[in-house]
Amino acid sequence: MEQVFYYAGTLSLSKELKPVLIEDIQPGDVFIKGGSPGHAVIVVDVAVNTTTKKRIFMVAQSYMPAQDIHILKNFEHADISPWYDESITDKIYTPEWTFSKNELKRF
Repeated sequence: MEQVFYYAGTLSLSKELKPVLIEDIQPGDVFIKGGSPGHAVIVVDVAVNTTTKKRIFMVAQSYMPAQDIHILKNFEHADISPWYDESITDKIYTPEWTFSKNELKRF
């Protein structure tokens, strides 16, 4: 990860990472909006209800340099915060950025 943080930005990574369907979300996946400025948040955990198969996930972010990573609150759905529900919306509203489900990618 140190090499990625040192050499890559959101613009190059958004083009190089592989798209992932939200239904296949895994820890280590990223929601990424390439650009200058761009931004990315990393999926740090996924939980699955064994009965309903409903999935929720938790994301974290940092800024440059990427050394102070923190879990993001879910202000849109405070009842499950800091978790995000993959089935609630087509948009992922983090405190500072909004991502669409098609901006989910994997290394």
